[in-house]
Amino acid sequence: MRVLFAGTPQFAVPSLTSAADRFNVCGVLTAPIRPSGRGQRMFASPVQNEAERLGIPVESPTEIDALFMQKVSDFRAEVLVVAAYGLIFSQHFLDLFPFGALNVHPSLLPRHRGAAPIPATILADDKETGVTIQRVVRQVDSGPILDRRVRVLDGTETTGRLTAELAEVGAGLLIETLVAVRNGTSKEVAQVDEEATYCSKVTADDGQIDWRVHDALSIERMVRAFDPWPHAHCRLGKRRLNLLTAKVFAMKELGHPGQVARMDSQCGILLHTAYGGLGIKELQLEGRRALDWRAFANGYTGLLGARLT
Repeated sequence: MRVLFAGTPQFAVPSLTSAADRFNVCGVLTAPIRPSGRGQRMFASPVQNEAERLGIPVESPTEIDALFMQKVSDFRAEVLVVAAYGLIFSQHFLDLFPFGALNVHPSLLPRHRGAAPIPATILADDKETGVTIQRVVRQVDSGPILDRRVRVLDGTETTGRLTAELAEVGAGLLIETLVAVRNGTSKEVAQVDEEATYCSKVTADDGQIDWRVHDALSIERMVRAFDPWPHAHCRLGKRRLNLLTAKVFAMKELGHPGQVARMDSQCGILLHTAYGGLGIKELQLEGRRALDWRAFANGYTGLLGARLT
């Protein structure tokens, strides 16, 4: 079966690698090379790097126009596989593939349709998540479900670690589903639209902590949901401070939201929030490397009683 693969970030790489190992991946669609980082250096996407390693032709369209439609038609692909690609496909485009289009989505659809399901899962304190293989239709993430795998959550996951784990799960599930589609044994179950929830793309501002509004539980989830980017962050004086590891802590002392209450050998730097205490064990001041709480406290004069904003 000839497969056209569409994906961009690292999450999609295991699915591409696995598909290329089992099927004829005749082409790859990915985001164009864009500037990134402080120096705005030009970087290819992780999917493009993997496709080039595998010797697969790569296309990076900025829009799906008639000329590009012809290029895709020339691939003679029988099925389209999508994993965190980024562009929306027209029905005319989807009709090019005899076996249709399949999407690898890291949530238990219909929960968390949209661009950032893994951070949304952590922020919502869901007790389970997983990967869904669903058929691509015009409405985002709403197509019938072909298969899924459930992963129980223990409340310590970060977006970075969970993304890597679900990427591997999704790759294995994709191969099973493609085999079933090829053999004509796949089954599809319609999603219940009334149960759907939606999540938007994460922005740099989403990690901003408001100590007057966010309670300890909310901030702890933000720390995990926005790791590795954009991090849960605030300001210490005039400099940005990223909170990298946090734990909810019961506090008896009174204090202002964002104020450093004391140091604790078990929980680190203890902070007051809008409700409840928060212990920070790892943090990073703007322009500095990440430090454990002891090293940070020893190097920052006047931290006790300071107020984060």
